[in-house]
Amino acid sequence: MDAQSLEKLKGMLAVPIEKIEEQEDGIVVYVPNDKIARAIGSNGSVVRAAELVLNKKLTIKGASG
Repeated sequence: MDAQSLEKLKGMLAVPIEKIEEQEDGIVVYVPNDKIARAIGSNGSVVRAAELVLNKKLTIKGASG
């Protein structure tokens, strides 16, 4: 993921990002467990918008620990 896409993702999610993993089928973003709902958005609206901007499937997971 290039720096510009990473900055867009950080701005859209508006939560701290612990780790990002790029996989062949999309991107997995790890956020603090108490911020998962905010990162996903109402009815998944934030995730869908980010997927459209980045043109990749996005998965949000809680960071363990």
